[in-house]
Amino acid sequence: MFSIHVDTARTWRGGQNQVLLTVLGLRARGHRAALVAHPRGELFRRVADGRDLYPIAQKTELDLHAAWNLSCLLRDLQPDVVHAHDAHAVTLAVLARSLTGLVTSRLMVSRRVDFHVGKNAASRWIYRQVDRFLCASSAIRSILIEDGIPASRTRVVYEGIDLARITAAPPVDAHAEFGLPAGAPIVGNVAALVPHKGQRYLVDAAARVVQTIPGARFLVVGDGELETRLSRQLKQLGLEGHVILTGFRSNVLSLHKSFDLFVMSSLTEGLGTSVLDAMACGRPVVGTKAGGIPESISDGQTGLLVPVRDAPALAEAIIRLLRDPSLSRAFGNAGRNRVRALFSAERMVDETVACYSESVDTDRATDIARPPGAG
Repeated sequence: MFSIHVDTARTWRGGQNQVLLTVLGLRARGHRAALVAHPRGELFRRVADGRDLYPIAQKTELDLHAAWNLSCLLRDLQPDVVHAHDAHAVTLAVLARSLTGLVTSRLMVSRRVDFHVGKNAASRWIYRQVDRFLCASSAIRSILIEDGIPASRTRVVYEGIDLARITAAPPVDAHAEFGLPAGAPIVGNVAALVPHKGQRYLVDAAARVVQTIPGARFLVVGDGELETRLSRQLKQLGLEGHVILTGFRSNVLSLHKSFDLFVMSSLTEGLGTSVLDAMACGRPVVGTKAGGIPESISDGQTGLLVPVRDAPALAEAIIRLLRDPSLSRAFGNAGRNRVRALFSAERMVDETVACYSESVDTDRATDIARPPGAG
């Protein structure tokens, strides 16, 4: 099976890591997998050997020049599958296939966000061209079906994490690295500082937590547009010494191992690979009931779920786990087992290959059954 993967992002977030795991996993299984990515993006840089790596810089969603370049690549390489991994990549792939005039490759789309699809005519036309949506959670699949996508064109393929890489990540002394008091319990959050990740509610919850557990410290790992606003909120609440905005960190897996508790405060979330990373590290987790988070966290078994935008409930769950080390250990152990069973990168790649084969084989069977000259 020969697949071409398209991702337009320049940043490095969970979605780009999933693309990399997919491409490398397919190659490890003997499949040819090419990558089309932004030449100045982090994903492009991380494909170290440069094999089957093609640069395309998409300037706008409707970038006809980029679409033409991709159409030439598709015409030359004739892949079995074109796999688009972000919204702009979907548009780019659809335009490119249309420009070739030969729509022979199956178009797969990874859907990792629990947003509704656009209702305008252009969006509806674009999404009609997709052969299969690979949904990162059942919550996402339900939204697509609600938006009119036929259920037969959707599959749930949970995102996966590299368990070997997590095991190999060396632990870090976060207390020393960030100047935290010795023995202070650490609550971690790893996410981009953007509105839908809900860190404003986590900060409000932190203000309540430190009233009960003054030694608690919070590390918010990530960067983004809300950094200034969150810094202002910390100052207003007098939390500068208790909540640290660390910025982007390359050793995030090592930091996970230093957390006593991980919290995901999202307002919307496809699945939450940061939650999976924390669980794989044996950390107890608190998450909101947003999107696919209830599919990653088993409430009362691997962690606790709270309503979205509910800082008091978030604080109560954090306090409960910080005060009950035995429960935290039980959740951490159960979470590690859950990730190994359901959310490994190997399982994700195997299910992706199965979706490819199903779509390609179905298409070939249709072609064989179609009478000569039938459109």
